[in-house]
Amino acid sequence: MTFRVYAGGNSPRVSLFYEFFRMDLFDLTLASPAENLALDEALLDEAESSPLPLESLRLWESPQPLVVVGRNSHFEQEVRLAECRTRGVPVLRRSSGGCAIVAGPGCLMYAVVLSYEVRPALRSIEQAHQFVLGTLQEAIRPLLGSGGAELRRRGTSDLTLGNVKFSGNSLRCRRRNLLYHGTLLYDFPLEMVEQCLTMPPRVPDYREHREHQAFIANLPVSRAALRKSLIEAWQVNPAERDWPRDRVQELAAVHKASAAREE
Repeated sequence: MTFRVYAGGNSPRVSLFYEFFRMDLFDLTLASPAENLALDEALLDEAESSPLPLESLRLWESPQPLVVVGRNSHFEQEVRLAECRTRGVPVLRRSSGGCAIVAGPGCLMYAVVLSYEVRPALRSIEQAHQFVLGTLQEAIRPLLGSGGAELRRRGTSDLTLGNVKFSGNSLRCRRRNLLYHGTLLYDFPLEMVEQCLTMPPRVPDYREHREHQAFIANLPVSRAALRKSLIEAWQVNPAERDWPRDRVQELAAVHKASAAREE
């Protein structure tokens, strides 16, 4: 196994046995929306079944618009289903919590699978939020110049510039690992959010009843710069192992069947 120093000043205390543990990068967008959602979950499943810790960062960007609802969300409550059907926008359910999001070109998606054996402190949900969102802030702030002073965490797990949101995030906890994933808007057609989603049933106080387009914004950065900075902040190298192809196909089939039932 290859070992390397894992993270910088934002890292929670690491078990000494794993002080030089290696994290894998999967810079990988698959062919369909269902497969792309499935890969995040499959990496978590793979880590759960591995005898040794497996941590990973995945980056991807959907080539087509899609709506993704949270684990316990109601499609009809959060999504303008008729509009999505008219536009041919698929609506799928993710394994983590939170409200519905719209993704597609101009929205970089990330996911990290983190091990409790490597990072015991992350069993605390608040510590998990602080660690992942803090690492994202470390990656993004240098790209913003003087605007970096406006970068902050708001609500439970939002990242904002001032009082406008550019990143929504959620997590799923398992016995030995957690999956933390989210969105990073950088060149997304923001009007699509208004067109595809209703007002969410749960909103943070800082939203102050604003409609979607008054509440969200794109980061003023390029995709290339954002991707490079995330890879550097997480201190990862391209994975030497293959991604879990069979498990992705199994989970993608479940996602498709679930979406069909919801319609």
